Amino acid sequence: MTQKPYIERSHERCKKMGVDYTRVYSSKILKDAELQKKLEENSELIITAGPFMEQLYNFVKGSGFLAILTDGEGCILNVTGDEDVLDIAFRLEMVPGAYMNEEHIGTNAMGTALEEGYPVQVSEEEHYILAYHRWTCSAAPIRNLKGEIIGTLDLTGHSSLVHSHTLGMVVAAVNAIEEMFKNNEINNKLVVARTSIETIIDSIANGIFTVGQKGYIKTVNKAAEEMLGYTQEEMVGMKINYILEGWRGIQDSVARNISYLEEEAYLKGKKEKIHCILSGYPILDNAGITQGVVCVIKEVKKAKKLANKMLGKQAVYTFDNIIGRSERFLKILNYAKKIANSPSTVLITGESGTGKEVFAQSIHNYSSRRDEPFIALNCGALPRNLIESELFGYDEGAFTGAKRGGQFGKFELADGGTLFLDEIGEMPLDMQVRLLRVLEEGTLFRIGGNKEIAVDVRIIAATNKDLKKEVEKGTFRKDLFYRLNVLPLKLLPLRERKDDIPLLIDFFMTVKALRLGKTSANLPSHMIQRLVEYPWPGNVRELENKVEHIINTDNSSLIWDLSEQTASNTTTHNQFNCFQEEKLEDVEKRHIINLLIKYDGNITTVAEALGIGRNTLYRKISKYKIDCSNLEHCSNMEQCKNQYLF
Repeated sequence: MTQKPYIERSHERCKKMGVDYTRVYSSKILKDAELQKKLEENSELIITAGPFMEQLYNFVKGSGFLAILTDGEGCILNVTGDEDVLDIAFRLEMVPGAYMNEEHIGTNAMGTALEEGYPVQVSEEEHYILAYHRWTCSAAPIRNLKGEIIGTLDLTGHSSLVHSHTLGMVVAAVNAIEEMFKNNEINNKLVVARTSIETIIDSIANGIFTVGQKGYIKTVNKAAEEMLGYTQEEMVGMKINYILEGWRGIQDSVARNISYLEEEAYLKGKKEKIHCILSGYPILDNAGITQGVVCVIKEVKKAKKLANKMLGKQAVYTFDNIIGRSERFLKILNYAKKIANSPSTVLITGESGTGKEVFAQSIHNYSSRRDEPFIALNCGALPRNLIESELFGYDEGAFTGAKRGGQFGKFELADGGTLFLDEIGEMPLDMQVRLLRVLEEGTLFRIGGNKEIAVDVRIIAATNKDLKKEVEKGTFRKDLFYRLNVLPLKLLPLRERKDDIPLLIDFFMTVKALRLGKTSANLPSHMIQRLVEYPWPGNVRELENKVEHIINTDNSSLIWDLSEQTASNTTTHNQFNCFQEEKLEDVEKRHIINLLIKYDGNITTVAEALGIGRNTLYRKISKYKIDCSNLEHCSNMEQCKNQYLF
C-alpha cells in the first residue's frame, strides 16, 4: 500500500534522528515543577481550548476516543476521553508533560502536524513505533494571530475507528480555537466558546444527528434543524421512528457493519416530507459494541441545486438580451413577459435560428422561478433508448451499465425550476405517453424504481415543426399537443422583421469584434441594404455567423452579390453568396500568412492546421517568398500584422 507523502517524510526524519521503534514511552516527560511551569506558560491556550476539547469529546463520547492538547513543542497539556481508553493511554505515559513530537515518540498525528504545519491523520502502521500501531489519530496545528504554531489538537482512538470525518471535526474545532485568540477580553472569549460549540458539527453543511441505542435522538446540528424544521429542543429526546421509517433496519445494518451509505430516504419534517440521501455510521465502545448511530443527511433538492449550479444549469439570457424594435416583434416580446410567471406550459414554435431557447431562458429568468434550475434537453439529439433515462432517471441496477446509486433524471434536476424540451416534435410516441402522465400527475417513477417521486416543474417546449400536421400524420399525440400548447408563442422569421436587421448587424458587429479582438467597422449603407433584402433562411443565427465572417475578413474588399437570392422567392433557402475576385495562389498565400501570425510562427502547428506536412509548408513559404523569420516566438507581432494582415 502506498504511503502518504507526509508519512514517508516523517519516517525518514525518525530514522535520521535514531528513534527507537520498539520504545513504548516518550523519551521526554516533564514532572512536578517543570510540568507546572509548562502549564502556567500555556494557561491561555489551555483555557481557550478547554471548552472545544470538551465538546469535541462529548460528540464522540462512548466511541473509544480521547482528545489531546499539546503546546507548540508537542508537550501534552490536557487529555480527556473515555475512562477505558484513558487507562490504556496513561499506561503508555500519554499524560500531561509527555512530549509527542517526532524526536521523542516518532511518527504520530501531533508531532507530524507540528513538523508538516498542516492537519494530518496517522493510523495503525503509519505510526513509527510499534506500541502506537493500535491507534488512529487526527491532529491539526493551532496558530496564533501571527501565524505561529502554538500547539495541536488531536483526537485519538482505536485504529478500527479511522474515518476522514474525524480530521474534519478536529480542523473545525481548531478553527474555532484560533478564532478565540482574536478576542481580547476574556468575557468575549467565553461567549465565543459557548457559541463555537456548534462549530464542530455545524461546520459541515449536511444535517447531522446522533441516535442512541434505544432509538432516541441525542444530538443534532443546525443544518439538520433547518432541514427538518424542528428546533434543537424539539429534536433532542425525540423518538427517531417519528421522523424516519424503517429505522430498525438501518440500525441492524450498521450494527452488523453493513455499510449504509448514500441511501435515499424520506424524513418527516415539521411541515413536509424531506427527500434526502442518508448515511449511517456506528458509534462503538471499547468492546466494539454499537452504542449509537451518527446519521448524515443531505437534502436532495439542495444537492441537485448545487450540482446544477456547478454544471452551469442556469438560464443566462434575459429579455434585455433580445434585440428588436419592429412592432410585431415587440408585441411577441411583451406577450412572452406576460406569460412568464404563469405555471402553465409554453409551446414555442418558429423556424430554426429564430432564438427559441433564448426566449425560453428569458421567460424563466422573468418568472418567480429565476433562482431555480433551468434544465434543457434536446429531444432530437439523443438516441431513442437514452431519452427515457435522461428524462426520468434510473435506480441502481435498472439496466446493464447503470451507475451505482442510480441517476437523477432531468425532471428531478429541474424540480422547482424549468425544463426546456427543445425539438419536442422528435420525441418518440412511447415517450410522449410517459411525458403526458408526468405533466398531468406531477409525479414520476425512475426506470427500475418503485418509489413515486413528486416534481414541481414548469415545462417550456419548442419545435420548428407544425405539430398540428404531425398530429394528423399520427407522429405526435393529440392529447400531448393540447397539453403543451396552453400558452403558444410563435416567433417571427428574420425576413418578417426586416426593421430589426440593421440593429442586429450593429449589435453583432460590436460583440464579435470585442470577442475576436478585432476592430469593429461600419458597413456601407448599400451593403446593409442588401443584407436587409436577403431572405435569411437561417434567421438570426445565420446573420450572426455572417457578421462574424465579415469581422474576420476585409469587408471593404468584399463584393456582395445578392441579386439572385433577393430576386428569387424569399422562402427558398439559397446559400448566402459572397466572393472576392483574386487568384487562388493569392488566397493560399494570404491564408498561410494569417495562420503563421495566429500561431506565432509555429511551423508544426500551422502545418497541422493546413493538413499538410512541414516540408510542404516550407516549400510553399519559399514559393510565395513569405518572410517568417520574425514570426517564431515573435516579439514584433504588430509589425508583422501590419505587413501581412488585411
